[in-house]
Amino acid sequence: MQLVLVRIHGVNLTFTETDAILGVMATAREPKEGTTFSITELAREFDVTPRAIRFYEDQGILQPHRAGRSGLTRVYSSRDRTRLKLTLRGKRLGLTLTQVRELIDMYETPKDASAQAKRFLVVLEQHRRALEQQREDIQVTLAEITRHEAECRRILVRGKPR
Repeated sequence: MQLVLVRIHGVNLTFTETDAILGVMATAREPKEGTTFSITELAREFDVTPRAIRFYEDQGILQPHRAGRSGLTRVYSSRDRTRLKLTLRGKRLGLTLTQVRELIDMYETPKDASAQAKRFLVVLEQHRRALEQQREDIQVTLAEITRHEAECRRILVRGKPR
């Protein structure tokens, strides 16, 4: 995995090819590899609920270690934190959880970044087409609503006593 260093407004930013492909840039203040996080820390950092984090765990995106005497305490790794960050980024783009998981899982193995970028491009193109179709459908529906509103106004104006 290649790290890229960029200096913007006097701040050093580092990002990986994975981050670049998914549009995620991480500041130099990123935690060191080996750092662990509690569910509360991740929830606070990413402004999500612990329930959302547990959902991503149930979906196989996050895989925390269990700690404590009862094994109920979740301990998340830097890998889990990165996967959560990428998942939330994909969600903001409107990708399905299946698409997000597929893309994130591609980066688990040190494969050719161009193959990964090509797959991400295909997902984005499919998503763009779906969104454009939805926009067209909404425009058609809004035009129909406008026609019905106009007809209702005409009926109300004609029906008023003089």
